[in-house]
Amino acid sequence: MMFAAQARRLCGLAAVLCGWRPEEFWRATPQELGDVIAAFAGEMRLDAAMPVDAGALRALMERFPDG
Repeated sequence: MMFAAQARRLCGLAAVLCGWRPEEFWRATPQELGDVIAAFAGEMRLDAAMPVDAGALRALMERFPDG
């Protein structure tokens, strides 16, 4: 499969799984995309996840507000 076709497929998958828009997909690193896909595929153990510190959580909440 050609790169463009695979990129479209991954972009669509990221949109469905994460709600990512195309620009978010293209800004993501391969590691971030792989981590998201692995998490949704059940390959990530929740007890093995690193905790998020308060500062990182605040930064995420500011960057991605719910309301």
